[in-house]
Amino acid sequence: MTGLPRRLRALPLRSRLALLVAAAVAAAVAAVAAACWFVTREQLEHQLDESLRNSTAIDETYVQNLLNACAGTAARQRPAPGSYSVQIIATNGDPCAAPPRRAPFPTTDEDIAVAGGDRNSVLHTVTDTDGAKLRVYTYQIRLDRPGPGTDTTLGVSVARPMSDVTDPLSTLAWVLLLVSGIGVVGAGAAGLWIARTGLRPVDDLTRAVEHVAETEDLTVRIPAEGEDEIARLSRSFNAMTSSLATSRDRQSQLIADAGHELRTPLTSLRTNIELLARSDDTGRAIPPEDRKALMSSVKAQMTELAALIGDLQELSRPDAAQPGPLQVVALHDITRTALQRVRLRGPELTITAELAPWYVRAEPAALERAVVNVLDNAVKFSPAGGTIEVVLHRGELSVRDHGPGIPAEELPHVFDRFWRSPSARQLPGSGLGLSIVARTVQQAGGEIALTPAEGGGTVAAIRLPGAPQPPPGR
Repeated sequence: MTGLPRRLRALPLRSRLALLVAAAVAAAVAAVAAACWFVTREQLEHQLDESLRNSTAIDETYVQNLLNACAGTAARQRPAPGSYSVQIIATNGDPCAAPPRRAPFPTTDEDIAVAGGDRNSVLHTVTDTDGAKLRVYTYQIRLDRPGPGTDTTLGVSVARPMSDVTDPLSTLAWVLLLVSGIGVVGAGAAGLWIARTGLRPVDDLTRAVEHVAETEDLTVRIPAEGEDEIARLSRSFNAMTSSLATSRDRQSQLIADAGHELRTPLTSLRTNIELLARSDDTGRAIPPEDRKALMSSVKAQMTELAALIGDLQELSRPDAAQPGPLQVVALHDITRTALQRVRLRGPELTITAELAPWYVRAEPAALERAVVNVLDNAVKFSPAGGTIEVVLHRGELSVRDHGPGIPAEELPHVFDRFWRSPSARQLPGSGLGLSIVARTVQQAGGEIALTPAEGGGTVAAIRLPGAPQPPPGR
């Protein structure tokens, strides 16, 4: 039993569908054919029995003549009308058959009981000496003879061959078998055609997947027409390949941009180290001021490389990755800690802060890094002795500097990876800070925007939804 399902699973899907359709049609046709055959048999048998009961041609005169012919007092009786076979059964059970039968058909105890007056009639099936089956109806008849007390009770058996029923049933069975066979074959062919037509989009999808697997060509698209499951599958495949192509392009762009950004500090670092090594090899001492400047440059380049590598590690997680466990944190405390770190980097700047309590759900370390990056940008672009205004009110953290501002045509690109304004390329940085900020804020369910400030400068606004309740102990 287990071998057949395994063989079916080994067949192509369209062949399995065609077989299933053919099997379903075969079962339905077989059920209908069987019901038709049994209903027809019941009807034919009922009609045969009714014809035996209503055989009006077998009247009392015919029986009397047959009885006289059997006693030898009259000429041979004419045959019974139609296909009936008639015989008389005496009370002692002796039969007398009407022509054209040469011998009577078998009588039963029930027939003798009818002839003896114990029963009125009986209907049954017997097999004659030739092996043919007969349907027999035996009923009681009284013959009046001259003189008192001369009534004669006899049994009259009227029979018809069962071939009147079985022959049409055999013909019907062959017709039903032929029609069923044609129907099953036609259903199988139609199922195969429907399977091929319906699965053609699946074949296209299969070829597309195989093509992508062999060539890694993610530009393949499958036409999607309609709103059925196949069309939805095609659209899903197209969306998947488009997302994969975008992801691969962004990965390639990230590698190219990272290589470009790493090349500049590495080249400068290599140049400075070569100058120091050449000085040691040639014995020509570098003036102390120049040596100190070289060492400071090497230290700054090492710091820049470390910051760039840290930013790359932060961005190594895919954008669609789930954030770490979120906690209810105090945004005002995180901002206050970030301000302490930033004030050390710009001691000549004036930083004012108005921080109203506000609790959010976020990753504490990631959120602090995002706030520090925003404040670092404000410090980087603020002029010496300038002012930075930090305000936290009703979930909106705004940081305003009084620097040169950002041109309107550059605002759409400020959150792109490695993008740096042409006017800021000479300043330290990797171009990844605001990209990290945007992702962290989005993971916390908020949004960030950079807009020009009135009177010059830029305003960075971070909006984060409040937490349902402050953390315990607050």
